[in-house]
Amino acid sequence: MKNLLKTLKNIFLPEKEEIFLTLIESIEVIVSKILSLALIGVILFAVFDVVVFIYQRLVFTSNPLFKDTLFEIFGLFLNILIALEILENVTAYLRKHTFQVELVIATSLIAVARKIIIFDIDKNRRRFNRIRICYYFSIH
Repeated sequence: MKNLLKTLKNIFLPEKEEIFLTLIESIEVIVSKILSLALIGVILFAVFDVVVFIYQRLVFTSNPLFKDTLFEIFGLFLNILIALEILENVTAYLRKHTFQVELVIATSLIAVARKIIIFDIDKNRRRFNRIRICYYFSIH
């Protein structure tokens, strides 16, 4: 019991801050590993979902051309690419214990590109007009 109290005292009221910081770093590494494993599961499920989606469009439609669903397929592919970039961010953190700004910027650019690619102007006419107005006023 004394050892437990001493350990708890060292963790929460350490004489040296290094013990506490080491504990925090260990927890960060464990959480990062759990997130990596969960993200791998999400990526595998997303790949399976893309394969099933494309298979259904090829087999179960009368017109197997992708002209109607091409933007949906691009969106699904870009979702997987974004998930892979996030996984790369987490694994880079596990390797170096620092965040790499280039990877974060690349991930955000892919996410913005995905939004632009799958944006349907006909369905979102009011939102598109607001975006166009904001763009106009930002330039002039």
